[in-house]
Amino acid sequence: MKEIPIILEDYLNYMETIKGSSPNTVKEYYFDLRIFFRFLKLRYKLVDDDIEFDEIDISDVDINLIKKVNIQDLHAYLSFTVKSRENGTYTRFRKVASIRSFFNYLYIKVNLIDHNPAESLEFPKTDIRYPVYLTLEESENLLDAALENKNEFFRKRDYAIITLFLNCGLRLSELSSIDIDSIKDNDTLNVIGKGNKERTIFLNEACIEAINDYLLIRPKDAKDNKALFLSIRKLRMSNRAIQHMIDRYLEKIGLDTSIYSAHKLRHTAATLMYKYGNVDIRALQSILGHESVSTTQIYTHIDDERLREAINNNPLSKRKNK
Repeated sequence: MKEIPIILEDYLNYMETIKGSSPNTVKEYYFDLRIFFRFLKLRYKLVDDDIEFDEIDISDVDINLIKKVNIQDLHAYLSFTVKSRENGTYTRFRKVASIRSFFNYLYIKVNLIDHNPAESLEFPKTDIRYPVYLTLEESENLLDAALENKNEFFRKRDYAIITLFLNCGLRLSELSSIDIDSIKDNDTLNVIGKGNKERTIFLNEACIEAINDYLLIRPKDAKDNKALFLSIRKLRMSNRAIQHMIDRYLEKIGLDTSIYSAHKLRHTAATLMYKYGNVDIRALQSILGHESVSTTQIYTHIDDERLREAINNNPLSKRKNK
């Protein structure tokens, strides 16, 4: 990372090593805070007016500048991201998260500022976006499509991959990184999720059977002996290769791959578990590896009918006012 001030470098090191944030998250926070620092220098007239915004040097940003920041500066910055950078709601939401995290670190973790100007900074209002997912019938069609593959290796490997996606709610990166020895006692799977956090997935009968069938024909002379899922070249399948494979089967059953993807299979698993499995929201949060239950709550919309039915079945629902 070029032109990075010490105060920002220390914060990013904290995020990566202490908080365990993923490299992608750390990179996004760096980009967000770099823009924020450039805006501060522009707002406080610390650079010439004719300099290009993306050319503003932030290497001299220090705690003395940061201590001047107030809530009005933060509001002005968010206004700037809309008017000058044309940031959408999601991007502004992340920028607020970056700022709040940074000032929280300075105020609480390292005590470099006397007050936290971002404490009252609100997140932008967002329209609730419900997850896209396959219906139960479409999920079964996708599994059937894999079973129609005439090549035994592809058929059993692809079926096992889709089965894990649809039953366990794995992220694409989690599935591609599965090692054979990640499977314990034949019925549990240890995966490394976001923030390098490990969690245990319990495998159901369908997953166990699909994995065991695949292992029978998995090449013994693999170039990557640890990897569970191999490419035709006997190397670990990449995220891109898995996504392309899923896309082919999605297209085969008539689903638009600009809407549906491997990640939507994760949504599908979560939806099916919540709808048919009588699983509560906290249990679903644990299965999916969400840090916050608010992330998991997007799946609760799918069961409005069941909730309506529960209310209607209350024994007092038919009581008449006498």
